Amino acid sequence: MSVLITGGAGFIGVNLAKTLVQRGHSVVLIDNLSLGSKENLQYFDLLPEIEFITADVNKLETYISTLAKFHNRNAITEVWHLAANSDIPAGIEDPSVDLMDTFLTTFNTLKLMHQFNIGRLIFASSSAIYGDMGDTPIREHDGPLIPISNYGAMKLASEAAIFAACEKWLDQCFVFRFPNVVGAPATHGVIFDFINKLRINPARLDVLGNGKQQKSYLHVSDLINAMLFVCESCKAKRQIFNVGQVDDGASVRYIAEEVVRQFSPEATIKFGVEEKGWIGDVPKFRYDVSKLKSLGWRPTFTSEQAISESVRQIITQFQR
Repeated sequence: MSVLITGGAGFIGVNLAKTLVQRGHSVVLIDNLSLGSKENLQYFDLLPEIEFITADVNKLETYISTLAKFHNRNAITEVWHLAANSDIPAGIEDPSVDLMDTFLTTFNTLKLMHQFNIGRLIFASSSAIYGDMGDTPIREHDGPLIPISNYGAMKLASEAAIFAACEKWLDQCFVFRFPNVVGAPATHGVIFDFINKLRINPARLDVLGNGKQQKSYLHVSDLINAMLFVCESCKAKRQIFNVGQVDDGASVRYIAEEVVRQFSPEATIKFGVEEKGWIGDVPKFRYDVSKLKSLGWRPTFTSEQAISESVRQIITQFQR
């Protein structure tokens, strides 16, 4: 099987590509390198079964013509659409960022799939579509869906466009609503940011918010295993799954203390006073993953174990 991964130079994309190749598939990655990095590809040693294309998904004619060359010699049978803006504060500052990078990348990918007659789409959605539901465990069909960030709004709009396509011509779609995903090679995220801050000032770590924010954290290896497990297990035309932990998550305080413990043990931690780290931040959320659990899947790492392992991996990444 030949697979297209959009946003393929991001850390989820390169981990997914490696796993798919190990399962016998050929993979083409496409990325405009605005957030992803060619260094990420080197991190996993680009394999001959993986082809990388630097292109902007939002330049539709180039997107189609570039992929046509690959598709004509090795027909793409499914698309993993990961391309999106991952800088939520940037999308709050400028709403056009998420319109272009989160929604229009989806819209254009659907156009490409329709033209090439590719019938299977796996979409990386987000917990951000739900908005702030506090400590209430969130199920897939709970509502109303009231995102509080432009990122969440454009992910939700993307889901709607995909379901409309599935009604008309798409053979099958999987929508996976991600929690906070951690691991390496990282380009952003709380662990990456904390380590970067300590590299600049090893004596002090400033944390946005009061540290009580509590969320589910999933290691990227568990995320990929869960998605592939679902794709192999479920045959229905439309599937929506929360992918997340079976625990209550981990606090930002725990993350800060773990980063300091592993990277700069003498550093002091200075927390803010706000409940949120930034406008659009959801300080607490809990997934109900009973639908995923009912299939027999369990994560390898707890939230705290995933954080600890990711801190170790990202420190190693910085040392390369």
